[in-house]
Amino acid sequence: MSVRNITTMSGFLLTGFSDNHELQILHALLFLVTYLLGSAGNFTIITITTLDPQLQSPMYYFLKHLSLLDLSSLSVTVPQSIANSLAGSGYISYTQCMLQVFFFAAFAWGEMAILTVMSYDRYVAICFPLHYEVIVCPRNCRLAVTVVWLSSGISGTLYIAAIFSIRFCRAKIIHQFFCDVPQLLKLSCSNDYLVVLGVAGFLSALALACFVGIVISYVHIFSTVFRVPSAEGRSKVFSTCLPPLFVVSLFLSTGSCAYLNPTSDSPTVLDLLFSVFYTVLPPALNPVIYSLRNESIKTGVRKLLLSSEVTG
Repeated sequence: MSVRNITTMSGFLLTGFSDNHELQILHALLFLVTYLLGSAGNFTIITITTLDPQLQSPMYYFLKHLSLLDLSSLSVTVPQSIANSLAGSGYISYTQCMLQVFFFAAFAWGEMAILTVMSYDRYVAICFPLHYEVIVCPRNCRLAVTVVWLSSGISGTLYIAAIFSIRFCRAKIIHQFFCDVPQLLKLSCSNDYLVVLGVAGFLSALALACFVGIVISYVHIFSTVFRVPSAEGRSKVFSTCLPPLFVVSLFLSTGSCAYLNPTSDSPTVLDLLFSVFYTVLPPALNPVIYSLRNESIKTGVRKLLLSSEVTG
């Protein structure tokens, strides 16, 4: 595709990971396997936390919504990237690009919000066990989840409204495998991008507040845990608390590195890997992370498999 065509076309050109067709096929296969495994894992967690009567506590209610967000987040960027690699074309229409921006921003914020809620749930459960059922009652759980999804929609709307105010003056080449906001800002005219930066700054401040809340929750949790005399009790607490801490650390550290670094016209392999770490890996790995040390989840999966075998 010529530079002239790129400049005048209505959509954008995603450069992806490589121009080499064999490497594009390899990238498509790796993404396909990741997408299928991540989707299957998240769908399994959604299913067992919905059907298993033993997994109806607030912790698993929040985990179900985290899996819903993860499943949705994976579906925003990965299938389009697979299709582009298989077709050997990085073209994405303007509408598809804007939808990616909206849903990616919405689900990224939703993940941050639900992880904050989950950390507070663990904090109350471990530090105030006698008051847990009053504080984390079904009504408050539903309210928290409603706020998570509503704030997700508001986050996506703010981003997309800001992006719509941008006029694109440069060749519409995005050096990414999806419509990344920092890359879009590079294509804007003069100071058009200032509105987007304002939205990004506002949401970043909220994300930082969430992160501080998560850190404070876990400081209190671990200080309480280390006073527990039973090694088995400490192990049980760690099995439910360490997975969310790992997830939020991976998500925030890689996302921050990607967004704080200045965007380049020739991104390195490391830059692209960072984008995979905060867009693809967290939602794909969450089911593994949450089930690895959680006996209730593993028991629920076994019951689901046994019931499907009996039905079959």
